[in-house]
Amino acid sequence: MDCSSDESSELSDTDIDDYAEKVYVDLKSGKLVARLGADRFRCPFCPGKKKQDYRYNELLQHAIGVGASNRAAKVKANHQALAKLLKTDHADAAGSLPARQAEALFNPPKPVQDQELFVYPWMGILANVPAEQTEKGGATVMQQLDRFKPSRINAVDSSNGYTGFVVVHFEKDWIGFKDALAFHNYYKSRHLGKMDWNEASRRGKYIFGWLAKEEDYNSDDPVARFLSERGELKTVSELQLELSRKTETRITNLTNQISAKSKYLLELECKCNQMDLALQRAMEDSDSLHQRYNEEMRNMQSAAREHSRKIVQETDQLRKHLDEKERAIKRRSKQLSEIVAQTDMERRKLENERKKNDGQNDSLHMARIEQEKANEGVRILVEKHKKEKEAALNKILMLEEQLDEKQKLELDIEQLRGKLEVVKHMEGEGVDVKKRTEELTKQLDERMDAMEHMDELNQTLIIKERMTNDELQDAKKELIKGLADLLNPRSIIGIKRMGELDEKAFLSACKERYGAEAETKALELCSLWQDNLRDANWHPFKMVVTGETPKQIIDEGDEKLVGLKEQLGEEVYKAVTTALLEINEYNPSGGYVVSELWNNKENKKASMGEVVEHILKQWKLQKRKR
Repeated sequence: MDCSSDESSELSDTDIDDYAEKVYVDLKSGKLVARLGADRFRCPFCPGKKKQDYRYNELLQHAIGVGASNRAAKVKANHQALAKLLKTDHADAAGSLPARQAEALFNPPKPVQDQELFVYPWMGILANVPAEQTEKGGATVMQQLDRFKPSRINAVDSSNGYTGFVVVHFEKDWIGFKDALAFHNYYKSRHLGKMDWNEASRRGKYIFGWLAKEEDYNSDDPVARFLSERGELKTVSELQLELSRKTETRITNLTNQISAKSKYLLELECKCNQMDLALQRAMEDSDSLHQRYNEEMRNMQSAAREHSRKIVQETDQLRKHLDEKERAIKRRSKQLSEIVAQTDMERRKLENERKKNDGQNDSLHMARIEQEKANEGVRILVEKHKKEKEAALNKILMLEEQLDEKQKLELDIEQLRGKLEVVKHMEGEGVDVKKRTEELTKQLDERMDAMEHMDELNQTLIIKERMTNDELQDAKKELIKGLADLLNPRSIIGIKRMGELDEKAFLSACKERYGAEAETKALELCSLWQDNLRDANWHPFKMVVTGETPKQIIDEGDEKLVGLKEQLGEEVYKAVTTALLEINEYNPSGGYVVSELWNNKENKKASMGEVVEHILKQWKLQKRKR
């Protein structure tokens, strides 16, 4: 051990006890600090030692081991004083130790000569043991030796059979050594030790016993062979140093494991915090989208209510006008009834006029009924338009203008039909019904023709656009196929595979993280994420509305993309999101990589005009070279 005490001091062995007592007084008074907390201690005599934080049993074992070693007298005295302080003044810290360990610490074996060799693991020898006592695993002998706590016994045999010797095994720790010494002293005190065995001329039925040492290990007999096969010779100091080294190694390993686990726990905590932050951002984005959706729905509902209110207001005004006409006719009929016709001709004329007025009244009543039917049709149509608007908004907002124009035409047609029905029943009120009917019919036909023309025009444009697009795509495919061998990455016009991942980004990220396996790992990860791009069930996009135009953008809160960014960094994340945007733009239905003509100079999609111009330039250059 690396102790800072003066090992060159000239303190003699006879002064160890006095010096140890002085050091003990310094420790007890607090001049030298050994206890740091309830169960934490330090060795004040080994400040240069790497380990400075001990538990009670560790420091006590250290102090006892150094105090009983063959180190310098001053070093031994210091550590003997420390051991005395721990056992006398800090014994409360040993309360949590197991009973057997506490007993070993407070009652260590008495010091023996440092150079004396014992057989380890600790073994005792019994001589002159009757054969019948070794039967059944030596239960009789084990019972007799129960006070010494042996772990097992073995009868020693030779080529001639049982030799009369039995080897007793003890535990490998210091408690086992203490039991072995007690076993040795027990037989020695009764004059049944090894010396008595060697000197006795008549041994009788007595059993002799002693602790196995160097002499027994090196002798040429069956017992020595048994000992050499199952043990080795060690001094107490050697064993103390070996056990101390093992203890320190075990403590170092445990400390390293604790540090590694603490680091791992800290990393997990950081990842957990990042996931919480990402989840919080996703929730905020969701709330914002929900709020914008609700606001748009409120605006639509408000516009629909305003439109319905205007229609109802116009209907009320028309109803009031009809009611006024009906009241005027009734007044006229009443006046005619009060006039007394003087002649039959006047009476017949009055009767005819009355009938005519009644007919007009019936016509007005029918006109009002037809107006109400037309109003009901308009109301149903408004509700239908309202539902169509809501459905169109949820599906795609880009068709809103066309839908509004179509609805306006339908509404105008319905209103014209209603007005036409009204006019048909207003004959005889000073209104040129035929002329008015022709005008309304003409307007209705114009609206119907406009609506049919719009539908035919849209259908024709759609068909032409599809045919033109198909022809253009076929031409583009043939052009890409023909130019594949002619173009190179340095050309102004090139061929770019839209949706294909950039392997350089993966290789760069893997070199920083995987070292020698970077290329293999980069290919593996690039292939994995290319498969993810082709997965139709994975769509990491969200819809946002800029002004009145909806647009799809990358969902940065997507679980896979967040994990990719944490694992491989920003460069790989950018490569994957770029490929996602390209596939979503150029092949959203297929999800696979497509080739596209590309303007490398301006870093954009090349038009057919740019491609043709580039091909002509190359052709002219080749022609000049020839």
